[in-house]
Amino acid sequence: MTYRVVFAPEAVAQMETLFRYIAQAAGADVASRYTNAIVTYCEGLHTFPLRGSRRDDIRPGLRITNYKKRAVIAFTVEGDVVSVIGVYYGGQDYESVLQWDDDATK
Repeated sequence: MTYRVVFAPEAVAQMETLFRYIAQAAGADVASRYTNAIVTYCEGLHTFPLRGSRRDDIRPGLRITNYKKRAVIAFTVEGDVVSVIGVYYGGQDYESVLQWDDDATK
C-alpha cells in the first residue's frame, strides 16, 4: 500500500521559518538543501508511515520521528493519508504545542 503525504499549513510555515533562519546564518543554498531534504524525508513516509514513535500521551494517533537528530517531525496516519502536522527544529518544545486539549473536545 502506498500512502499520500500531505503537509498541514502549520508545517509549511515552520519549514519557511526554518529556511529563513538557515539562509540568514549560512546562505540560501544551504537552507534550500536542508529544507528540501526534510521534505524528501517526510515524503518518504508514503512507503512506511508507521516509523518513529507513537506519542498518544501527547495527542491520540500522533507519531514522532527525527531528521538527523536536529528536527522532530510530528505526523498522523489516517487511512491512506500521512499528515505532517509539524516540523520542530533545534529542541523546540513540540510536546506543549501539540498537547491534546481534552477541554476543546467537550
